[in-house]
Amino acid sequence: MDTPLSINQDPARRDPVRWNSVAGIVGFLAIVELTSGILQGYYTPLMTDIAGHLGIHDADVNWFEAAQLMVSALAVPLLASLGDIFGHKKMLLLSAVVTALASWAVVFSGSFTTFLVAWALQGAYAVWLPLEIAIVFSRARKLGIPGPVARRAAGLLVGALEVGVIAGALAGGALIGVFGGSVPLTMTIPAIATTICIFAVAFGVPDDGERNGARIDGGGFGYLATGLLLLTSGLSFLRINGAGSPLPWGSMVLGLAVLYVFYRHENKQADPLIDFKVLFARSMWPVQLTAGLFGVSVLGAQIPMSTFARTDPAVNGYGLGLGASGVSVIIGAYVLSMLVGALLFPVAARLVGAKATLVSASALVGIGYLMFLPLHASLAQVLANMVVAGVGSGALIAALPAAAAAAAPYHRTGMATGLTNAVKTIGGSFASAVFGLALIGQVAGAASNTAVENTAAPLAGYMIVWAICGGTGIVCALVLFAVPRNALEDTALAGKHR
Repeated sequence: MDTPLSINQDPARRDPVRWNSVAGIVGFLAIVELTSGILQGYYTPLMTDIAGHLGIHDADVNWFEAAQLMVSALAVPLLASLGDIFGHKKMLLLSAVVTALASWAVVFSGSFTTFLVAWALQGAYAVWLPLEIAIVFSRARKLGIPGPVARRAAGLLVGALEVGVIAGALAGGALIGVFGGSVPLTMTIPAIATTICIFAVAFGVPDDGERNGARIDGGGFGYLATGLLLLTSGLSFLRINGAGSPLPWGSMVLGLAVLYVFYRHENKQADPLIDFKVLFARSMWPVQLTAGLFGVSVLGAQIPMSTFARTDPAVNGYGLGLGASGVSVIIGAYVLSMLVGALLFPVAARLVGAKATLVSASALVGIGYLMFLPLHASLAQVLANMVVAGVGSGALIAALPAAAAAAAPYHRTGMATGLTNAVKTIGGSFASAVFGLALIGQVAGAASNTAVENTAAPLAGYMIVWAICGGTGIVCALVLFAVPRNALEDTALAGKHR
């Protein structure tokens, strides 16, 4: 048995030969995350052009996000769990192929329906980071240093992701002009990038050899698919039909009922799709709950931030009155701060421990959004708030799958890392629906500030958005204190798994 390591020691740094043994894999995985970032940033400045290309109203573009979130919420836990059964590389390769085919289908789709289906299937890329962390963790475990290497790799991979987001957003906005306004031609770039990913995974990433010998839980998958479909559909109906319609509430209640049946079913299985014994462990459930609450801000708050920045203060009494270029500055500052947070995560974890880093990152997210409540009158104030929240967000994006991997048994690593993205997506879907209602004055209190007769959202609606994002961040920080001391550290790994 190896000697337990102090949480302030970094074996990977102390012995660079060990890090070098996985650095090549991380390099190829960074190509995949760079592509993931391109997918997330490239299409954003093209949405109006895409709507015109398909002959649809700008508001119908929201269906693309809703459909992709549904697919992601379902695909991530399924593919991550199948990774534990058949191999994480195989599922990473499969998801890369699906994403590439969907990206090419987007290029050649000429109708709303075909584009919507193709766009939704692109959501398979959401499983990439969890599977990558599982691959790195598995390989590093064989070297006796899973924690430090996984954290360092996670920081670098999320750094590549954020670089891809920036590069994609800049390229998408520029190339539509270079290609003479041709939307299909412009969209070939992410399709080419996803195709390159297939080769990067196929030839650059070795099979980690990890298998748990489990059987496919077909019944569990059916229950999970039905429950998540009903739940996410209800959230979409809530955003579209409003809180007064019984349809969204009925759909969500039915979805929760099916998920409860799924829970009962899984507890009876020898090889469950989701191992609730692992999920409810004291070292795991705070991490997964944090991921879900974190999704509220990281996935739900960006559109409200954009619309607030575009609101004219001369007409409405609040807002920044910025044009598209001004909003790009805010988004750019936020993404760059996330890059900084991701790169600082392994450094902070080495100095103060993984648990303290998670708590601190969550607190930064909460503080950043709560700062909006008194400070939102100028661009400088908004930038300061977004940078604080962004540093915490970047660290959490890198930290959560690594923490889940550290807290899980090795035969459930893929399931654990995949769940962080799945519950984050569900949290984002819920926030998107609630924030949409708040910004049209349908949440209690938001209607109190609707004196201005125009299309701008009420200031009270934005206050609700910021308060919820800030509050969930603080709750995350508090919840993480429930994680047992050193449960995510290398001392725990040494005693538990070696």
